[in-house]
Amino acid sequence: MPAPGWIEWTELAATLAVFIPVAILIRRRICSRRARERRLRTSFQAAETTVLDRDFPRWRDIPEELTARFSGITRVLIEEKNYEPCGGLEEVTEEMKLLIAAQAALTILGRRKQRFFPRLHSILVYPGAFRDPGRRSFGIDDEARGVLYGESWETGSVVLSWDNVIAGARNGDDGMNVVIHEFAHQLDQDNGAADGVPELETRDDYRRWSEVMERHYEELVTAAKDPAQEPFLDPYGATHPCEFFAVASEAFFEDSLDLEYEHPLLYEELSKFYGLDPAAWPFAS
Repeated sequence: MPAPGWIEWTELAATLAVFIPVAILIRRRICSRRARERRLRTSFQAAETTVLDRDFPRWRDIPEELTARFSGITRVLIEEKNYEPCGGLEEVTEEMKLLIAAQAALTILGRRKQRFFPRLHSILVYPGAFRDPGRRSFGIDDEARGVLYGESWETGSVVLSWDNVIAGARNGDDGMNVVIHEFAHQLDQDNGAADGVPELETRDDYRRWSEVMERHYEELVTAAKDPAQEPFLDPYGATHPCEFFAVASEAFFEDSLDLEYEHPLLYEELSKFYGLDPAAWPFAS
């Protein structure tokens, strides 16, 4: 029979074996939360504003009351995501990270529930268009699929063509932006598979979303099949409800005034989801 002292030491060791890892985990979470709070208070440095002014000039049209939050979110996305060069790209530079993160920050700038894409870990950057590496082939070979400019994977990655990233940043009024498109997919995938229905707050929100989105999606599908029609939204949005949401999101941020005019109910629904009214921003006029 073990001595009483031995039993006490054994029990203490067992307790410490449980307590110490838990204490370490709690400490890490506290440190991580504090680090994020620090990042959210970070303003752009002079060199960063120079890059943004040159390559993403429309950031200046973000309302003044949102610019501090915008810079903080951008910093979080720069420091908390892993950026990986692919396809012969030697390096994802700090300027490249800044321009990707700044455009992605728009999609969560106004959202009440700030989650910073929790399922996203890696941003893979190709120098130009690329072929699908095979994660989402859907039984279609690469030759049939052709080249791509961006993808969003449910496994925690976004894939981007740098040529299209910089083109989207510099040309902010053509309704096409690969970063906004793919990060809209990430928001869609936040509650599971991409289906065109991101996480909403209430049952009524889901009902209203379905009514508005399904109606406009079906209208685009019909218009895309008719050569005589020139739909306002990119016909690519007619390929799947998840692509419709991503395409509509591009128009919401880049062609907001026209979207509000052409499809007011769609604009209203997206405005509620994103928590923003870009049609009222200076660049929209």
